[in-house]
Amino acid sequence: MDANELLTRYAAGERNFRDTDLFRANLFRANLAGASLFRANLFRANLFSANLIGVNLFRSCLIGANLSGANLSGANLSGADLIRADLSGADLSGADLSNADLSGANLSHANLSYTDLTKANLLRADLIDANLVQANLDGANLKETIMPDGTKHR
Repeated sequence: MDANELLTRYAAGERNFRDTDLFRANLFRANLAGASLFRANLFRANLFSANLIGVNLFRSCLIGANLSGANLSGANLSGADLIRADLSGADLSGADLSNADLSGANLSHANLSYTDLTKANLLRADLIDANLVQANLDGANLKETIMPDGTKHR
């Protein structure tokens, strides 16, 4: 499936896109609120400023994806692969990122308030100026993570 087909089907009311292959799809500013992209392949997809409120991205591949400025509030990203993803300025408030791999991800200026990051891998992630108010970091790997104040976690 390509980006145009996905958007056409979404506009027609379809919301279940489980196991969909959207490798390098251009979904710039797309509205996919409430969609299920369970285990979808979004490797290097462009989701810049997309509306992804409440989207189910459980165990999806988002390696190197551009999610800068995207609204992912309340989204399920549990177990998702977000290695080197750009989430700068994204709204992830109330999202579930438990067991997600965010190693090398850019989360600078992201809103992570009330986000579940339980057992997430944040190895070498960039959290400069990120909002972590009430975020759950229990069991998260913060090794070499750049913290909101610019210091590097050991």
